[in-house]
Amino acid sequence: MTQGKKTRIRVRSSLSSYVGDLLIPPMRNRISDVLNDESVLFINLTDVLINDTERSAFVALNKNQIESVIQLD
Repeated sequence: MTQGKKTRIRVRSSLSSYVGDLLIPPMRNRISDVLNDESVLFINLTDVLINDTERSAFVALNKNQIESVIQLD
C-alpha cells in the first residue's frame, strides 16, 4: 500500500485544466512542498478530468507548465 496523503486538486496550464488526485509523500505535508521540490520535474495525477470533459487514469504534468493550483478537498 502506498504511504502518503491523497488530495484532490485543480491544475491550470496555459492550454488545459486538470482535476485529479495528487499523492503527497509522507515526508511532505503540503501541496506546495511537492511543487517546490526541485529534484522532481513532473507531478503525477490519478483519476484525472481534463478540461471538464475527458477522463484519464493518469497524467504527468511538467511543473514548468503549471500556472495555478487549487486544492479542492
